[in-house]
Amino acid sequence: MAKKQTKNNALRALFVYNAVFVMAISMLGPLYAVYVEKFVDGVTAITISWAAFLISTSVFTYIVSKTGDRMKEKKHLMLAGYLARMLGWILLIFVHSLETLILVQVLLGIGEALGTPAFHAIFAEHLDRNEHIREYSNWLLIANITSAIGIILGGIVVDNLGFRTLFLIMATLSMVTFFGILFKPKKLL
Repeated sequence: MAKKQTKNNALRALFVYNAVFVMAISMLGPLYAVYVEKFVDGVTAITISWAAFLISTSVFTYIVSKTGDRMKEKKHLMLAGYLARMLGWILLIFVHSLETLILVQVLLGIGEALGTPAFHAIFAEHLDRNEHIREYSNWLLIANITSAIGIILGGIVVDNLGFRTLFLIMATLSMVTFFGILFKPKKLL
């Protein structure tokens, strides 16, 4: 009996492009506090700005949960999420106060709320029958490995070139993801 081989091109495309995006996000990850402390003193400022991101993400995720399923193309939500976060990462270059950081974090929260549920919805639509755990596990393995690589690369970039370059690289990777998904045939995603 021949072994079943999955050739799920939609999941492959999602895996590849979202892995690039996950790597971009991870590049800042543990360096966020170091970045914020460059222009705002105190741990409280760091926690307030991160809370702004989470509150924004929650509010806009609630809104997306009420309207997102009505959209014909979930891909457009995901693309909007990539763009919002790309813009947010570019704007981080110009942040020099807690107030502007909070505004950028709200924008990043909007991007998260648009993109992440859409990614999960598209992912779920393309799962192979009776292989859900394997396919979710494959994605988690890819996401964890690309996150680890992104964290290491982020540290190297900041050590050698600074945060401005880091944010530009993150935005560029987001753009690669955006265009990679945008130009995938409609029947694929």
